[in-house]
Amino acid sequence: MTIRVLIVDDQAMVRAGFAALLNAQSDIDVVGDAADGRQAVEASGRTHPDVVLMDVRMPEMDGLEAARRLLDPPPGTAHRPRVLMLTTFDVDDYVYEALRAGASGFLLKDAPPADLIAAVRVVAAGDALLAPSVTRRLIADFARNRPAPRRDPRLRLNGLTPRETEVLELIARGLSNQEIAAHLVLAEQTVKTHVGRILGKLDLRDRAQAVVLAYESGLVQPGER
Repeated sequence: MTIRVLIVDDQAMVRAGFAALLNAQSDIDVVGDAADGRQAVEASGRTHPDVVLMDVRMPEMDGLEAARRLLDPPPGTAHRPRVLMLTTFDVDDYVYEALRAGASGFLLKDAPPADLIAAVRVVAAGDALLAPSVTRRLIADFARNRPAPRRDPRLRLNGLTPRETEVLELIARGLSNQEIAAHLVLAEQTVKTHVGRILGKLDLRDRAQAVVLAYESGLVQPGER
């Protein structure tokens, strides 16, 4: 299937560069672009992208608010894309809130072209872009520095089996399904089944939210790898 992408950035040259790169891929189609968050929400409603590449800092409406609106749409809204945040800096306060809002991860704007292409495919497939060590550090900092949620997140883990808890811990450490399978000596399909059950039991959208919950609950401590 062709992956439909919406590019959101306040710099026209950035949008054009990303569009040229992605449109050159046989499995990716850039269906639109927007210069700010407000335009992004409107364009998403028209074009129904699978993935939105969302700049963090923009005029009118920033990427965080736009991500919230796209990922938590009004009742009756059928389409909800996956959002991949774009940032210039590897430490950006908005990224933490975007992950909590349901973004599927983030990518630095100066990442190699191959990383951008791979990121779009990863996110479109329903996974989260969490493997790089810089992302794990950001999420660790998020869990350490943000106010605790009103509901004790540890209680949410009570419904997991010991194996599911073990898989969740490895997800939070940045391991892929293949790496988890090798670590636990399981078939990769078995790991995928465990991941699906974890997300379902915890009412989580994807691995990004699972990682945040793992840190907030204390299952993984900030600074651990």
